[in-house]
Formats: sequence, structure tokens, C-alpha cells
Amino acid sequence: MPMFKKSMLVLLAVVALAAGGAFYAGVRGQEEAVTLDAGATSAREAQAEQSEIVVYVAGAVNHPGIVRLAEGARAKDAVDACGGFLPTADTNGVNLAQKLKDGMQVTVPERMTAAAQDAAAADGAQTRTAKPLPEGMVNINTADIKELDKLPGVGPATAKRIIEYRTENGDFQSPEEIKRVKGIGDAKYEKMKDKIVL
Repeated sequence: MPMFKKSMLVLLAVVALAAGGAFYAGVRGQEEAVTLDAGATSAREAQAEQSEIVVYVAGAVNHPGIVRLAEGARAKDAVDACGGFLPTADTNGVNLAQKLKDGMQVTVPERMTAAAQDAAAADGAQTRTAKPLPEGMVNINTADIKELDKLPGVGPATAKRIIEYRTENGDFQSPEEIKRVKGIGDAKYEKMKDKIVL
């Protein structure tokens, strides 16, 4: 084989190897670039998720449900994202300036109509109206100091403590609960139990 042809073959082999190496390096570089881009994208997505909060909005709004808001959003933003208030909403029942946190619930109450308010007031008045009691009986949920003082073993100081207990804890749920009042033990309760009602 002439020297010229050998030189050409060697030259072609070198060029082919160089081209193959360049091609391989280019493909490898693209893979790394794609991998780096994917990493940057997932980092951006993670950052976006961190700067977003999810809040549940219930009550008197047009479209109650779960909404996604920017971090630092206020209750008003959550209400707006749900289409705003219903006409029956009690807008004073929710703090629209409250800063929201992820996972919170914002509940917008309904405004009571005048009829509903009257009914609630009448129901409350009827519940608290003292029923006529048999002679000598005392309702420990409604009696004043003077009436409580009529119970055996109860003086003005104990009567005052009964009223204080009732104010702090609500109505007595059973006659025996009066024993929780300081100064009324089993012995005193035995003397008064037939004279008290709820």
C-alpha cells in the first residue's frame, strides 16, 4: 500500500476519533445541563410551595372550600378567593386583618335575622324564668342570696359562694354538685338535699 494511502487512513482515523470524542463530550454536557436544569426547577418548585399556604374557608361565603394563597395573606384575601361574602354574612364576626398560617380555617358566621334574635331572646328568657316552686323549696340555679339563705346550714357567706360558683361554672347540673362549693360537705348536703331543686 502506498505511503500516501496509509497517511490518509491514519489521518481519517484520527479525525473520526476526534469527531467521536467531541460528539460524546457534547452529549454528556447536554445530559449534565438537563440534570442541572431539572434540579434548579425542583428547587424553584420547592421554594414556591414554601411561599404558599393552604387555608380552609367555611361559612357565609359564595364558594366555601380550600384555597391556596401567598404566604403572608390575610383573612380578607381568603374570603375574596372564595368569591366574597354572602348577603347574610356577619362581616363583623371575622377579623379580616388576621394574618393567616398554613392549615388554618377561616369561618364567616351568618348574621342573625331580627326574628331569629327575638326567638333566641325569648327562649333564653323562658329558660331562666323561675317556675313556681313548692313551699320551702329553693332553685339553686336561680335563687338570690336571700333565698339561698333559707336553706339549712347556709348563711349569707355560703350563699354568696354558691352564686360565685354558679357565675364561674354555669348552672348546677345536679343537686349533688352543690357539694363542690366551699363550706358545703356531705353533712350539710344531707340537711338541704330535700329542699333544693334545679
